[in-house]
Amino acid sequence: MAATMSGLLGMIFSGGPSMEWLTLWPRQFIIAWPIAFILTMFAWPASMALAGKALRPRPDRATSQAS
Repeated sequence: MAATMSGLLGMIFSGGPSMEWLTLWPRQFIIAWPIAFILTMFAWPASMALAGKALRPRPDRATSQAS
């Protein structure tokens, strides 16, 4: 994902595919990968906890749906 995003955004901001973009992309990827990894370490557990809370059945609805 970091390779795709750094490549696409680099291409957009440099004006399209060119030798300049191709020479800058590896550096942008080296910067983007650790940032994406660290953010994932925090965002994934938080998003899983949020999804668990949002999808947990509520006690008042569990009894009314069963009958």
